[in-house]
Amino acid sequence: MPVRRVADRFFDQPELDALALVDDGAPRGLVTRPKLLLKLLRNFGYELFGRGPVQRIAETAPLTVPAAAPLADVVDRALSRPRALVYDELLVEDGGRFVGLISVRDLALHQSAALATSMSQRELATARAAELERENALRSRFLAHVTHELRSPVNAIIGLAELARRASARGQPEAVDERLGLLLSSAAGLRAIVGNVLDLSKLDAGRMDVVPEEVDLSALVTELAATARVLAGQKPVRVSVEAPPEPARVRSDPQKLRQIGLNLAGNAVKFTDRGEVALSLAREGEAWALRVRDTGIGIRAEDLPRLFLPFHQCEDARVRRHEGTGLGLAIARSMAELVGARLAVESVRGQGSTFTLTIPSLDEGPPRCPPPSPSCS
Repeated sequence: MPVRRVADRFFDQPELDALALVDDGAPRGLVTRPKLLLKLLRNFGYELFGRGPVQRIAETAPLTVPAAAPLADVVDRALSRPRALVYDELLVEDGGRFVGLISVRDLALHQSAALATSMSQRELATARAAELERENALRSRFLAHVTHELRSPVNAIIGLAELARRASARGQPEAVDERLGLLLSSAAGLRAIVGNVLDLSKLDAGRMDVVPEEVDLSALVTELAATARVLAGQKPVRVSVEAPPEPARVRSDPQKLRQIGLNLAGNAVKFTDRGEVALSLAREGEAWALRVRDTGIGIRAEDLPRLFLPFHQCEDARVRRHEGTGLGLAIARSMAELVGARLAVESVRGQGSTFTLTIPSLDEGPPRCPPPSPSCS
């Protein structure tokens, strides 16, 4: 075959990089575009040189590899050639017969992509393993907390039921009534723990619905203050409330707003041994800010970023003084986001905490969540 016909192939097909010379099915040589053009220009020119046989400009000893050769071996052999030949195409043969060409550039790109994919998969696997380890630690802590919290009311219920049974057998109805009151209180505490766990599972699964209605926030904050006074009991804690005299109406889910407020007020009372728990409601721009401030133990700065994580508690389960599963604030934050509100906290260890629930004042619901605040992070 003359050079002219091979050159015409390259001129007519700009995407063509190389041609293999095959004789009776066996590879005999290789012609590459760069070397063809270089020889045509340097030697006798196209018109004179084009009539010669193509073997005169072909690489007569190209790198030929078996079709079954491992890819890594092919790449090593290709890159180990002299610099002038390193990017020449490879001829692939099977049983001595030519079966195709391989572009070394494509091989290098393929290997690079495979290496990048392998490294990415390794990094993802490492990250996933670390995530699973954190999840396992979280589950262990959750089991420690929940087991402790469930054991207390269950033991109390069993003990009180036994005392009530004995009092009934002795014919002491007054003692039975007293035990039944305590029994109901312990059962209510147990139900609250189970309810928190179920609420969290619903929130995580996206199965909790929002039922928007008109809500009077002034009435709600007054109700929360009354509940906080009951929870404070005999503790030297003053519960104050400050809310506008006129209704502060928003469109939201009243049940979820009430549960968020009860979690915040209950926490404030629980972690305040003496001093004050103050609930307030104020208009801030296009939103209402419901604040629960206390003079309790406060929160360490290093605990603030993890405060709203499920099962997280600022005290270790083995030595903590205050009961709780560590679910209340996680549920409150998730419910706030669900109804389009925002929950933030400011706290100083030993000086108390202030939780702020920002509720958009919108006529249509459910409202959209305001921009995030740094104190929420």
